[in-house]
Amino acid sequence: MTATPTEHRAKIAEARNVLGEVIARARFAGEPTILVNRGKEAAVIVNHAFYEQAKKDRALIELLKERAEEGRAGNTADARIKGDALYVALASAERDLDD
Repeated sequence: MTATPTEHRAKIAEARNVLGEVIARARFAGEPTILVNRGKEAAVIVNHAFYEQAKKDRALIELLKERAEEGRAGNTADARIKGDALYVALASAERDLDD
């Protein structure tokens, strides 16, 4: 299991002054920086590999949701059961992440 990377927080104005350092931390150390604007999280600077993996993960989740809906609307009882099972598993995983 890999260690969780250090997560940094910085006001946008402060990060702008040390942008090279923020980018280097993301790129070489894999340490994201959360940019804060007026006390609210506005954006995150991450390395490119993390961004690409996040896009793939999001696409996979969307595809699984589509497959679950297709299954739930299927022509056979077996397809509907499998679609329901996938739908329930996805919903459960999302709840686990929100906790």
